[in-house]
Amino acid sequence: MLVLGTRPEAIKLAPVARAMAASPLFEPIVVTTGQHREMLHQMLELLQVEARVELDVMRERQELSQLTARLVEGLGETIRAERPDLVVVQGDTTSALTGALAAFYEHIPVAHVEAGLRTGVLDNPFPEELNRRLIGRIARWHFAPTPRAARHLTDEGVPASEVFTTGNTVIDNLLWVLQEGVGRSVFRPDSGLRRVLLTLHRRENQGNKMREMGKALRRLADRGDVEIVLPLHKSPAVRDALLPELSGHPDIHVVEPLGYLDFSATLAACDLVLTDSGGIQEEAPSLGKPALVLRTTTERPEAVDAGAAQLVGTEPEAILAAAVHLLDDAAAYERMATAGNPFGDGHATERIIAQLAEDFGADADAVPASDALVAPHADGTGPYSTA
Repeated sequence: MLVLGTRPEAIKLAPVARAMAASPLFEPIVVTTGQHREMLHQMLELLQVEARVELDVMRERQELSQLTARLVEGLGETIRAERPDLVVVQGDTTSALTGALAAFYEHIPVAHVEAGLRTGVLDNPFPEELNRRLIGRIARWHFAPTPRAARHLTDEGVPASEVFTTGNTVIDNLLWVLQEGVGRSVFRPDSGLRRVLLTLHRRENQGNKMREMGKALRRLADRGDVEIVLPLHKSPAVRDALLPELSGHPDIHVVEPLGYLDFSATLAACDLVLTDSGGIQEEAPSLGKPALVLRTTTERPEAVDAGAAQLVGTEPEAILAAAVHLLDDAAAYERMATAGNPFGDGHATERIIAQLAEDFGADADAVPASDALVAPHADGTGPYSTA
């Protein structure tokens, strides 16, 4: 059973669901929690993923505790009805935490995709940092995207035999989508302007902090040589903060949330990314797009260490200065654009499927591309292996 509720979860579990459906060794049961229902239906179809069960847990402006309770109850009932051999969760959302918790209550083992991310600050990001730490105490398989993430887990006492460094499945899916050649960028064609893709949504940034960030980004657009595209999150709190500051500017295009295919095409077409998202920090380096991270912490410091991303914080003047610097300094821009991607090589799914098949006692030779499980570098070393 693969549990997903948000668009990022769908994107990162889609290659796993496709690979399982294509294998004679697995029968995937995809369960959607309905958290991003409007975004998910069409996207799952485009990603060639079929959901078998869909929960109905969303209520207008409900508290996080209410959502958590509904998810544990609904997922528990689903697990009892389906009796899967394994529950797979991804990342650090409330649906991931409650999927792992409901599976634990039913004595079903859990595999955690994108395990081991940490900021070291329990409530930043909120509630994701706590969610992923709790899942780390429940899961039996920990599929870490990077060696750093794997070390976080073993440092916390997770047995090394249960930790596997695979790369991130988001890269698998991004490369699959771009190879398919579908999706449409929403940037204006042939405008001659520098293209900036902006995403903002995190709870810890909402309110006055986000309003002030919006004012700074409007000043960036006032340069006259920049086009900003903002796919606006559905959250009322996000809309209340950003719409008054960013609406009505000729070079700021506020659009409804983009489908994954169009978002990927828009990301591929941009020059610079400003984001508080986690997943975009992984996708942007794959396409050579410098990313300014509008947060005070990140659970993906690998991109910062590699030079592909910069953690600029949430102060409006710092955000504006960092963006102007990259737009005006060609050498600085080129260094970030060519830094490379530390998050994967597009084969994470193969490693995950091969490990699960091996641990469930299946014939590893029946799994396609299982040789990639410990694919070495030219010097004989390899980043992707058991911790």
